Amino acid sequence: QLQLVESGGGLVQPGGSLRLSCVGSGVTLDYYAIGWFRQAPGKEREGVSCIASIRSGHGETYYADSVKGRFTISRDDAKNTVYLQMNSLEPEDTAVYYCAADGLILFRLCDQDEYEYWGQGTQVTVVS
Repeated sequence: QLQLVESGGGLVQPGGSLRLSCVGSGVTLDYYAIGWFRQAPGKEREGVSCIASIRSGHGETYYADSVKGRFTISRDDAKNTVYLQMNSLEPEDTAVYYCAADGLILFRLCDQDEYEYWGQGTQVTVVS
């Protein structure tokens, strides 16, 4: 059974950076697409950035328009970890960030309905 644990959230000023980590246990993450999603107060959860599984072979990544050029998703297979590097943070980035995993993406890489396994979330707060 795959378990995911996020870390790295915190309080940061606008323009600052954070790196979120999603560590998998129980199963290697190589076989899973990994997504980062976020939910701000009063808003629906949205896809932020997702990366295809290693076995898919195509290395596809997805970024929401609101984070393109600021966020970078990456995998460290040796550590069974996926990162989300977040730079130039804005107050609008304030949310609980969740990582999720799925072994078979049928349609859209960053559609949350595709993802079976979820972490507990980590809070990111961007405030002056």
